[in-house]
Amino acid sequence: MRSLWKGAISFGLVNVPVRMYAATDRQDIKFNYLHRVCGTPIRYRKMCPLCEQEVSQEDIVRGYQYAKDQFVVLTEDELARPENEEKAINILDFVELAQIDPVYYDKTYYLEPAEGGKKAYHLLLKAMEEAGKAAIAKVVIRSKEVIAAIRVYGQVLAMETMFYNDEVRSISQLTGLEPVQVDERELKMALELINNMATDFRPEGYRDTYRAALLERIEAKIQGRQITTPPQPQEEKVSDLLAALEASLKATAPAGGRR
Repeated sequence: MRSLWKGAISFGLVNVPVRMYAATDRQDIKFNYLHRVCGTPIRYRKMCPLCEQEVSQEDIVRGYQYAKDQFVVLTEDELARPENEEKAINILDFVELAQIDPVYYDKTYYLEPAEGGKKAYHLLLKAMEEAGKAAIAKVVIRSKEVIAAIRVYGQVLAMETMFYNDEVRSISQLTGLEPVQVDERELKMALELINNMATDFRPEGYRDTYRAALLERIEAKIQGRQITTPPQPQEEKVSDLLAALEASLKATAPAGGRR
């Protein structure tokens, strides 16, 4: 795996050098959009609808819309974080992992000890394991400051980036939560059904059956040579261009020669 970030876990006066890796990898099947007529991949251009022209990257700025059609433009320097900002995972608190509702979790990363950090890394891992605690920390990833939970995951420390509290929508926005009287007999039957289906969680026992079937269909089309190859645009030949220019000059030359 390729390391995404290198820094240190910082708690108290202790610094633990670590490298960070993405713990998950989406296995989605990716498609290109093609023109139905010729099978050519569709291009997406950055266009200015007012100037009616394509805009290059250097002519694009970022603006914050504070009201309808009203923007505040920020330069790259204004958006940049301090250059001397320390690359650190700063632990703020230790909490019970069960107190963190999964709705707050965003993405998981593995942390491994970097050069010179093995002893401190395993000391922190062992201490957290025995205490049964998770660490709440702040870290800057790709210029964004995020809150994260660090927990023991097998023989490694895993870091879960989290949503801030104001990023989690309130259930008060839902409209269909009026309490309903539950029949005791129906409740008993529902509990029996849950108990009958109860088992240990085995992640390897679940698979994306739709993706597997789709890959089979794709492979069958490949084997059956049902393949779309878009036509390549013809390159204009220089000799043809010269011939066309010469013919044009002759056709437009004044009678009796050039003046």
